[in-house]
Amino acid sequence: MALNVVVKNATNVPNLETFGKSDPYVTIEFQGLRKKTEVKKAELNPSWDESFDFDLKGIPVTPKDELQVTVKDWERIGRNRLLGTAKVPLRNLLSGGSQSTEVSVDLMDGNSRPLGSKVTLKMSYNPPAGTASGQTVGTTATDGGGTVVGGSSVLEEGEEEEAEDEIDAATGQPIPKKKRSKMGRRKVRGKLSNKPQDFQIRIKVLEARQLQGGNIQPVCKVTAYNQAKQTRVKKSTNSPFWNEAFFFNFKTSPADLFDELIEFKVLNARNLRSDAFIGSFKFDIGMVYEQPKHAFINKWLLLSDPDDSMAGAKGYLKISTMILGPGDEAQSMKTVMAQDESEDIESNLLRPAGVQLRPATFTLKLYRAEDIPRMDSAFMQGVKKIFGFGEEQKELVDPYFLFSFAGKEVCSKIMYCSDHPEFNQTLKMGLQFPSMCERIKILVKDWDRITEDDVVGTFYLPISLISSMGDIGFLPTFGPCFINFYGSTREYSDLPDEYDDLNLGKGEGVAYRGRALIELSTTLGELPDTAVEDMENDDVLRVQKFLRRRKYKLHAAFLNATMIDAIDAPVEFEVSIGNYGNKLDENTAPCASTTQPTNAVFDGCHYYFLPWGATKPCVVVDSHWEDISFRLEALNLLQTIVDTLEMNVEQVKNGLKARLPTPELAQLLIALLDQLVEDCGQPLPQPQPGYHVANDLDRSLYQYRRCELDTIKGMAVKLRESATDVNQALSEVDNFVQMLKNLATEPQNSMPDVVIWMISGEKRIAYFRIPANEILYSSNTNCIGRHCGKLQSIQLKFPGEKAKDKTEVPALLRVKLWLGLHKQEMEWHKMQTEGELAVFAESYENQVSMLGNWINKGPTMSRPKFSDSQGKVSLPKEKFEPPPGWRWDSEWYISPELSMLYDIDAGHQQFLEDVYENMSRIPGRPWGASSRPWTDVKGDPLLGKDEIVLAPGWKWDDDWAVDLNRAVDEEGFEYCVEQSIGGYGPVEKTYHLCRRRRWVRPRTLVEDAQRKVKKEKEVKAASEGWEYAPLFNMKFHAKERKMDLVRRRRWHRKMVADDPGTSCFFSMKGEEEEQEKEDYHAALTAPRMFLTFDGCFKYQMRAYIYQARDLLAADESGLSDPFARVSFLTQSRVTEKVRKSLCPTWDQTLIFEEMDIYGEPKNIESQPPDIYIELYDHDTFGAPEFLGRTKAQPMVKLDPTDARTPILQWYDIERHGEKGGEMLAAFEIFMMNGADLPFLPPKKGELFLVPNGIRPVMQRTGIEVLCWGVRNMKKFQLASVTSPCIEFECGGHIVQSQVIKSTKMNPNFEEPRLFFDVMLPKEELYMPPVNIRVRDHRQFGRKPTVGIHILKSLEKFRCDPMVKEEENTDIQGAIVGNGPGSEHVIDMPTEESIPKEPEQPDEEIDWWSKFYASIGDNKKCQKYIEKGYDKIKVYDTELEKSDDFQGFADFCDTFELNRGKDDEDEESNVVGEFKGTFRVYPLPPDPNEEIPSKQLDNLPPSVPEECVVRVYVVQAKDLQPNDPSGLADPYLEVKLGNKKLDSRDDYIPNTINPVFGRMFEITTQVPLYKDLIVRVKDYDMMSSDDTIGETIIDLENRALSRHRATCGLPMTYYTSGANEWRDSQTPKQILESFCQRNRLAGPMFYGNNSCKVGNRVHSLIDYEQVKPIDPAIGPAEQRLALHILNTFPLVKEHVECRPLYNPLQPNIEQGKLQMWVDVFPSTTGLPGKSFEISARKPKPYLLRAIIWNTVDVILDEESITGEKMSDIYVTGWISGIDEKQKTDVHYRSLDGEGNFNWRFVFPFEYMPAEQSMIVKKKEHFWSLDTTEQRLPANMMIQIWDNDMFSPDDFLGTLSLNLTSMPQPKKRAGSCNLNMLPDAITSGQHKMVSLFEQKHMRGFWPCYSDKDGERKLTGKVEMELELISAVDAEQRPAGKGREEPNMNPVLEQPKRPETSFLWFTSPWKTFRYIVWKNYKWYFIGFLIFILILLLIVLFVYSFPGEFSQWILGN
Repeated sequence: MALNVVVKNATNVPNLETFGKSDPYVTIEFQGLRKKTEVKKAELNPSWDESFDFDLKGIPVTPKDELQVTVKDWERIGRNRLLGTAKVPLRNLLSGGSQSTEVSVDLMDGNSRPLGSKVTLKMSYNPPAGTASGQTVGTTATDGGGTVVGGSSVLEEGEEEEAEDEIDAATGQPIPKKKRSKMGRRKVRGKLSNKPQDFQIRIKVLEARQLQGGNIQPVCKVTAYNQAKQTRVKKSTNSPFWNEAFFFNFKTSPADLFDELIEFKVLNARNLRSDAFIGSFKFDIGMVYEQPKHAFINKWLLLSDPDDSMAGAKGYLKISTMILGPGDEAQSMKTVMAQDESEDIESNLLRPAGVQLRPATFTLKLYRAEDIPRMDSAFMQGVKKIFGFGEEQKELVDPYFLFSFAGKEVCSKIMYCSDHPEFNQTLKMGLQFPSMCERIKILVKDWDRITEDDVVGTFYLPISLISSMGDIGFLPTFGPCFINFYGSTREYSDLPDEYDDLNLGKGEGVAYRGRALIELSTTLGELPDTAVEDMENDDVLRVQKFLRRRKYKLHAAFLNATMIDAIDAPVEFEVSIGNYGNKLDENTAPCASTTQPTNAVFDGCHYYFLPWGATKPCVVVDSHWEDISFRLEALNLLQTIVDTLEMNVEQVKNGLKARLPTPELAQLLIALLDQLVEDCGQPLPQPQPGYHVANDLDRSLYQYRRCELDTIKGMAVKLRESATDVNQALSEVDNFVQMLKNLATEPQNSMPDVVIWMISGEKRIAYFRIPANEILYSSNTNCIGRHCGKLQSIQLKFPGEKAKDKTEVPALLRVKLWLGLHKQEMEWHKMQTEGELAVFAESYENQVSMLGNWINKGPTMSRPKFSDSQGKVSLPKEKFEPPPGWRWDSEWYISPELSMLYDIDAGHQQFLEDVYENMSRIPGRPWGASSRPWTDVKGDPLLGKDEIVLAPGWKWDDDWAVDLNRAVDEEGFEYCVEQSIGGYGPVEKTYHLCRRRRWVRPRTLVEDAQRKVKKEKEVKAASEGWEYAPLFNMKFHAKERKMDLVRRRRWHRKMVADDPGTSCFFSMKGEEEEQEKEDYHAALTAPRMFLTFDGCFKYQMRAYIYQARDLLAADESGLSDPFARVSFLTQSRVTEKVRKSLCPTWDQTLIFEEMDIYGEPKNIESQPPDIYIELYDHDTFGAPEFLGRTKAQPMVKLDPTDARTPILQWYDIERHGEKGGEMLAAFEIFMMNGADLPFLPPKKGELFLVPNGIRPVMQRTGIEVLCWGVRNMKKFQLASVTSPCIEFECGGHIVQSQVIKSTKMNPNFEEPRLFFDVMLPKEELYMPPVNIRVRDHRQFGRKPTVGIHILKSLEKFRCDPMVKEEENTDIQGAIVGNGPGSEHVIDMPTEESIPKEPEQPDEEIDWWSKFYASIGDNKKCQKYIEKGYDKIKVYDTELEKSDDFQGFADFCDTFELNRGKDDEDEESNVVGEFKGTFRVYPLPPDPNEEIPSKQLDNLPPSVPEECVVRVYVVQAKDLQPNDPSGLADPYLEVKLGNKKLDSRDDYIPNTINPVFGRMFEITTQVPLYKDLIVRVKDYDMMSSDDTIGETIIDLENRALSRHRATCGLPMTYYTSGANEWRDSQTPKQILESFCQRNRLAGPMFYGNNSCKVGNRVHSLIDYEQVKPIDPAIGPAEQRLALHILNTFPLVKEHVECRPLYNPLQPNIEQGKLQMWVDVFPSTTGLPGKSFEISARKPKPYLLRAIIWNTVDVILDEESITGEKMSDIYVTGWISGIDEKQKTDVHYRSLDGEGNFNWRFVFPFEYMPAEQSMIVKKKEHFWSLDTTEQRLPANMMIQIWDNDMFSPDDFLGTLSLNLTSMPQPKKRAGSCNLNMLPDAITSGQHKMVSLFEQKHMRGFWPCYSDKDGERKLTGKVEMELELISAVDAEQRPAGKGREEPNMNPVLEQPKRPETSFLWFTSPWKTFRYIVWKNYKWYFIGFLIFILILLLIVLFVYSFPGEFSQWILGN
């Protein structure tokens, strides 16, 4: 990774020289590194062209980085002078991937003034692999079809889509054009569970094609959530075939898992270096789970580079993936072998949307935030100050925002010490849109220098809610709008927050934690330059119009608070919206947001209630919010439509259940549709100018909703006109409901939720959140919130995840809530017609006791004389001034708190008085009285036991006694060192200085309730209103006690409003406290408000508790001792306890006397209070165990003479969200208006029964029981269950079976038939369950219950009584009785027997041929199909789960027996099975009338029978891998009883799709050993073998079934061959036994060609139109019998597919096993010959490839003489075997031609029937076993350039699939790349198979796609011959030109003389290189030498010769 800068030139450089020109040079500075060019002397337009590299050391360039360019004038003497400077930003290099750009920048002088000069630079940048430069991602648009993967598919405004079908982004399926609407319909992901579950993600990586790059070694890395795995590396191929599967197991919640990603990365594996990235694809897990069957099967992925937007497609990857949750069925990931290159990739392609569309940018404008809670302690602020990180500030929080999407994050700046920061920043994120991720996550975090940053809150913004697809769809857009954050409570604590996970968005937030104003927009076609930048002022000003606030009023009136669980301190309720109304927040304004603290009073049974009486507390919260009523009103309107539609649908469904006549049902349906049409036609609320400000999303959502409503309206009108079937119409209406629910969401709901908190003392106990829109008032009645101003019952919830473990109800409120604008407040007052709203000033008068006198001064007076209830603020009565617009309506008066009138024993019938005697000592001295001799358990002082006075109306039951039922010594003392510290123990030590013991005395109430209430009123009248307590911080009570030292009383003064619009908060006059304290306690000056009632109405409630069924087991015996607790307002009652039952019948009426209910009776009738019913298991020791809870509403009768009768109904019981049974009950309320109430129900003992008018109508019923036997009984109390009997109990009647003598000898009952004659309810709705109990008979007469089963309903066993004359002449599903009624015996000609010649076995026809023919894999069984042989039935599930056989329960059912507690965390509590069945039918009412005949007769023998069991296991699919390699070494283990067989010695190594082909034969006794267990285990050499999975088959059910599941029947009777008859009986014998068992007449054969069964005569010619000529066919009568049998619903010859399960993950499928089982009872004879199903073996083949020549190979080298040339050689191998062979080298090819005459010989094993190559090899050198792979037969040919001293150069490649390869060309000129198919044009080429052709010769093209585009790099002339190994021995041939060089003989290639290796042939080198290129130089040089010699000789000889010539010689 480096930054490269080329300084090219500069123009018009300033001239600073006086004489001459400047000498310029350039310096480049980047991140402190400086580079310098050379100096150009005297040049004003210099050109450098110098390159500089900056090593970035792995740190990527950011958008903020820039280059500093400086141009200076060089001076020899003196300093160099500045010519100009420039800054070059680098953001243009961050568009993704490797980037290069050339820029020309202007030079500036030292004062930043332009000089008119320019400098030109060229910059290149290579980012690190996997880094998104600048956090931007994008890709180019590519053409092609397929599915675009993304959250939604969006069209830009103005775009038009062509006729092509659009793709539904949620489902990934094409939407037909004719069904398109203008607005795309979106699918909203529903709320996901937070409960951890088992999940398994299965991914199979099949193959890749057209990977980019040359000579790559591809490997695929798969990452799912936080786990990663990778495939094997494939050698030198662009089309690798992996076929590898990976399993990822998770234990997590769907909410956490579905937002995580699955990512596929294809890399180029490189030795000693990191792998090079090729391409990737990713999508979120939830997208896969939302697909049909939670799977993508055989999908192609378009790989791309997310960091390089211009790179386009990088290749194609084929995968299958599925997600399995508990109970999900695994889909087959069978590999579809591509037989040719014609597979349609385009239509089965998943494309990342960014590859098809333009890059996109999410722009999040972050304006401001509010109400951020305190997150830091003052101590940490001090630490920050010490370290210089900040100063002390009031707001102890340092917030910043984190914008996250699709794995990318952008952070805002940190705003230090601010809880209302103004960011005004723009956060930008590049992405590919539409994205595959669904939600944007926005986090607020608190910065910490020392510790890890804390999360303040999390907000998720679903993409599907803020965007839409379709013609007028819109891109994701949001705001400007506030978003609200929720999480843990706002109160700061230095201790860890136990609800901290809520801040991360896990679970429901319990408190408001702030809000932020944001705006989101999406821009297509560009990527961000910078990730974070400051906002322009125009944007800040533009958003101001969205910040206008309006005053809202939140009113709440509390009518009842019941079922309260917390009683340690006074209870109050707080109502808040946002941070307004938060009592415990010190920064909130004054607000009357809490009810008065009230002590809870016992309700007489279990819970407590607040005794508000006729003064119901009210609260009001003032708040200021943006007016978004137009959004919330639209939301309310849509929710109203949904509620109305669901209510109408429920009415229609109830009509279906009640079986109303069709006309009435049609009328209900028509009324439903008419109402829906009317509702959908209502206008949607729109923004009102001047009040509301709408944004882009508001306008888009309005169009979207309007379009959808119109669409639904049109569909409803059409359905009304065309509906013919109610059920089908309801299905359509359910679709309407879902569409409307998707509409009824508002993403821009900036109004915070209303939160109600229950506070006890200073601790928050429980809460409830209500969306603000549900209580919002509107002037449009259709747009009012569903709960606005209405009385509703709210069950509070405990906060956090720990609440799941709590069973109690924290509190139940009946409350009215109203939210509206301040100006609409009168609407709330108009709604209060039942009482008067009153406002009171409140102050508490405090006094202390001093020397027996009560005074308000003194040292012990720790509170002001007049104060608030907490004593924190001084509130003198004379200092109160009415607020402006208010006046006093009365004087101050004493207003005692009602709860003070209730003592601690209130509501109790019996009470245990207790007091602790305390003693102390000095070491070495005896024990004496302590300073506090008598206290309570907390150490607070009390009176002595002898001074305690008995309260009036009570009597003592016993004397004072020491409590010895505790950890105490013999005297009852417990000891400790210091009383205040505690830590008591029962043993005295020398260092103990304190001890205590508890004295108790029980008392009982003897005064009746009415007299006691009267006395309490007298006490109230005589009292002065004082409340007493030992100390101010302790609990107050009404009566003065001896130890009381303080007291207080409450004063009230009523106010009335002259101006209803004014505030009612007080401003105290004459305050002398500090200003800080005033501000701190300002909220406490709020008044109290009450809704006062003049009187109440008395009611009586009767609860008719009849029975329950299918309750949870709470005892170890598997039973419970249930009782029901019924709570209604201020009273609760319990039923009697039913011993040991899960289906108790109480038949009890609980009467609630004189219930005081305030409010109008008519309102009570229309909306009665809820009744809560809780079920518990009674335990003798310990508290009752919770079994479940339900709620109901009573029938209200204002007139006791009302003749209506409540109807018993089943109420669902739930425990922790799980179903826990049902309860049958009814409830009614009578108003006591003076008239006589109905008579009390009859009594049974002391209990009232359910009256006759309500209890079910009974009829005489007969129940036949087939008590067949028990199976698989587990031990009980360490002893085996050997002698069981069974008790059947129904309707109070018990029938007991015989006792089995020994289950080890025979687990069946000798006399299995039992009979009930009982009175049962006539209606099935009230039918009691059947309790089945198994008891074991043991020594000493013990009969423990060892197993139970509750049969909830007998509906499936109901039948009509049998008439004696009736004879069964037909059976279900049989084709019997269709013939003529009369008999005609016809003499049919008999078939002549023809002597048969023995048939020669055909090797190509085996059992596998039949199997493949049956599953449609015709290419593997062509000859079998041609012969027309029979096929078998291949089931995709277990045989018993087929719809045809219904579990083989026709003879008897299997009922699981349970024992132990029902606990989801525990393992299964199934302890055995009971086999039996029932028949239920009405009996004559007259007991003297004869009962019908029994139906359970003609039973088979119940004694065990010896059977031969044959288990055929064909193959396993998609097994769970157990080895780190992602594979397994599976083998089979078959267990039946104590017999076990396995194939461990023949385990199949390294595979998860093994083909077993094994048969196991076992002899056993059925039913002694009936459960056949077939296990697939993983072989391990060193450790014990692991179980991958197992399946269990009930052989007994198959043997007893009338479907005859023992041995499947074939279609034709063969006596020999592959389909030879294998049953132990002939077809005639089977037909005879079948007719006998089913009471059918026959069979009667007439000759051997016709037969009569029942009333029908069957003829052979009816089934065989043409007489079969196969010599293996059986006799005619046997064939006819078999044809008749095949007309009945009997099991046919088959293969079943059974899922495998592992006990460690019992609900997650671990794979599938294809198999079948044959069972042959010994009574039917010996079984026939078994099938031979051994796996097919591959055949050895040899591929001989002769490389003759190469043509037009690119010339990759350049010789020293400048010639283009290549040293060519060819390599080849079979993909998967990877044993390369290479030719010799054709040196110095000058024209691209190479001559070789070289033979490659490739041996391999191939399975022609399956068209796959079998490769067996070890994965690693240390591997013990070979791995078998089934791969396509691909031959790879590559052309290389040989280099002597450097790595060889890759030139081109060719991949040929031997089964589907292009036809070669005869001439080189016609050979081109068009011969080869690609992914898009694969179906346009003629392909041939070498296995059919055997021999081919011609030219094939080779190519290189190094740059992503195929380029022709050469042609190879090749001859291919495919022969078998046997033929190869007869026609041998050696490799290359080695011996035996024959078939054909290869001569040495005739290469040109220029082909040689230069340093081995120096003469050739001189001749063909030196001489050829330089011969004229040599000749010229020689001539020059000769001439030179001549001249030298001339010069040498001339003087002598000349002198001689002169001399005349």
